[in-house]
Amino acid sequence: MPSHLSADRPAAQPPGRGSVDALISQTRRLKGDVDAVRRDAAGEESDHPRERWQRALYDLALHQLSDLDEHLAQLRDGPLPTAAPEPPAPSQGSLLSRVGSAEWNLLTDEASWSGELYQILGRDPAAPPLTLDELPSLVVDEDRPTLTAMVTDCLVDARPIDGEFRIARRGGDVRTVHMMGEPVLDTDGSTASMWAVLRDVSELRRSQRVVSETRDSLHHRQEAARSEHRLAVELQEAVLPPWRGSLRLPHRGPRTLDLASRHLPASAHTMIGGDWYDALELADGETLLSVGDLTGQGVGVTSNMTMLLGAVRGMAMAGAQPGPLMAWLNQLLDATVQPALGSAVCCRYRPATRALVWAQAGHPAPLLFRDGTGRSLNAPDGVLLGATSGAVYGQAEETLQVGDLLLLHTDGLVPGHTGSAAANLLLGLAPRLAGNRTAEDCVRTVVEEFGASEREDNACVLAARVMS
Repeated sequence: MPSHLSADRPAAQPPGRGSVDALISQTRRLKGDVDAVRRDAAGEESDHPRERWQRALYDLALHQLSDLDEHLAQLRDGPLPTAAPEPPAPSQGSLLSRVGSAEWNLLTDEASWSGELYQILGRDPAAPPLTLDELPSLVVDEDRPTLTAMVTDCLVDARPIDGEFRIARRGGDVRTVHMMGEPVLDTDGSTASMWAVLRDVSELRRSQRVVSETRDSLHHRQEAARSEHRLAVELQEAVLPPWRGSLRLPHRGPRTLDLASRHLPASAHTMIGGDWYDALELADGETLLSVGDLTGQGVGVTSNMTMLLGAVRGMAMAGAQPGPLMAWLNQLLDATVQPALGSAVCCRYRPATRALVWAQAGHPAPLLFRDGTGRSLNAPDGVLLGATSGAVYGQAEETLQVGDLLLLHTDGLVPGHTGSAAANLLLGLAPRLAGNRTAEDCVRTVVEEFGASEREDNACVLAARVMS
């Protein structure tokens, strides 16, 4: 906007056509580059809030570049004459109309409008321009104080005008107008007139609201996910074994197992997964140990985990051995829509004979560490299909010794490795684990080695050291 410091100062000359044409060319090249990036980033459109927000921002940027192109063309071609009967309409999808200009002479009470301003304000080009006193008649009631304050500050205090207000055009169409203006001073420094440019920013503000709303929708969705995550954690802490520290059993006799466990969350902020560990002292003095995971995430999987652990504990309390227990659990889950068992290992330790009986369902075998070395326990016979009872899980038995360390874990414990590769890395800790006195020390060693790495999934580890 040119700066009018004096009423008799000649108006600034428009820039040469060559320089404006160069700006137009740069704008069009930038528009093409942005459009290309938008197409590359778009891919298959989805209704996810983040994708909607990105599309809205790309559209806003392209619209603004298109309008910059039109405004530069207007700068090059000059304003329309005041009496232009039909000023050209903005291009399809334009966020801004052509810029209109006006000057109000305070000494003669005359007004001069450009042809574009008639179009912006929805006025008949043959009608005389409105004076400053008449201009508020076009403004919606709520915004008239805003316009009055801007004009008063400009005329009385010589402050520049820079603000927005809404106008009501014929037919009830309400538009948002951005006005920028300056006082024009006479030779003695008093205000002789006011000069302003106006543009219709209704579509621009609408497009910006779309960006804001899609951004808010994305933030609300992320906050909802965080809230669900916190709720899931609270539910787990309320109804499941503790995720941190040692598992303490109500020993009725000599302490036979030293237990410790840890839950390692995924590195990224995701909802809680279905990994679990559990230990339960049974009525006959034996101890139930289990580790596994359910498919899915969120609050739903937490309640499903509660059901599954309740079923496992109930069957174990009734005397079920690991092999039959896994088979009955499989039948139970097959009869329900949820939960879906990803994998599990179930162990029953008999302290009188130090016998460990165990079965697995698609889960890493327990690791046994003894005298500074480690190995995976030999897997039971594979799953057989019974004639009438469905899957029949084999079970294996291992005799333990005082000082032995048993390590149970879910498949995501070692980031980037699963199966035998993960087992070999864990077995490589044998010399360090041999120097640990307690199960908690052993879990701490595992976490120090693998807990700091970036992990995509949640993981659990349970350590049991034979005490007597």
